[in-house]
Amino acid sequence: MRLSAPRFWWRDKPGLLARLLQPLGFVYGRITARRMRQPGIEAGLPVICIGNFVAGGAGKTPTAIAVVRLLAERGEKPFVLMRGYGGRLSGPVEVDPDRHRAADVGDEPLLMARHARTVIARDRAAGARLARGLGASLVVMDDGLQNPALTRHLKLAVVDGASGAGNGLCLPAGPLRAPLAMQMDEADAVIVIGRGEAGERVAALARTQGKPVVAARLEPAEAAARRLAGAKVVALSGIGRPEKFAATLRETGASLVAEQVHGDHHAYGLADIAAVLATARGHGALIATTEKDWTKLAPLWPEEALGSLVVVPVTLAFAEPAAIADLLATVTPGRRA
Repeated sequence: MRLSAPRFWWRDKPGLLARLLQPLGFVYGRITARRMRQPGIEAGLPVICIGNFVAGGAGKTPTAIAVVRLLAERGEKPFVLMRGYGGRLSGPVEVDPDRHRAADVGDEPLLMARHARTVIARDRAAGARLARGLGASLVVMDDGLQNPALTRHLKLAVVDGASGAGNGLCLPAGPLRAPLAMQMDEADAVIVIGRGEAGERVAALARTQGKPVVAARLEPAEAAARRLAGAKVVALSGIGRPEKFAATLRETGASLVAEQVHGDHHAYGLADIAAVLATARGHGALIATTEKDWTKLAPLWPEEALGSLVVVPVTLAFAEPAAIADLLATVTPGRRA
């Protein structure tokens, strides 16, 4: 299980604890930046990397799903390549949602495989070879901006508008994986999801370096939003930024009466489910959870309690679809638009 990011990471200015950890962050950030500049192996097909500058959820997975959809509309056969964090299989293996479980391949790959053909591999080059052998015309790496294993022909950095680069320091003093300006050098474009001053500051840096900035927003599925509107809701999540999920629920018009928050990639047990069901009964409320969490909850959830559960898928919508299309066209020249 990956713990939730500490709150002090997301303050506009570093506090005392962050300053005490800053020397460690300086060393970590320089090592990562040096690693990012190493040359990668050519996969024999175009590779689009969708990563982020920080540790913690920024919206990479819904961005990858949206990009895969756009590539398919262009006549491509995209495969998603993921590490498979939290799964026991090292790969390379294609994820089969009818056969694999989150404990096998990780929760995010299991979610992704319901939207696109997905390969997990701790060895990214081996994973790309498998995807190519299975007929991929193009690989979309979900995460990997800091991983130099493969040559990446388009590197898109995803930024959460509300949190941006946090306090601007590197792990463990802050959320950055390497100094922001150094990472920006390696990115080809920035996608800012949602509004916020923190995200706009990152966007402003991107523009000063001549990087395209694409605005986007996360939209909950209409059916889930209709069911949540005006309802009392208990939020159940084990993701990097649970506050983003809570904000999404409030935007549907739901009344959030309680939250059961776990660390990112939490491995749910029956006790977790019993606790949230008891909380919901006490409030006379529905339970809302994410698609990612549902990949692990589904085998455990009691059938008689399904009526009180709302799974909330989200879709990424680009403010200017032509802008992302132009970026994708740089790695798919001459393809059908």
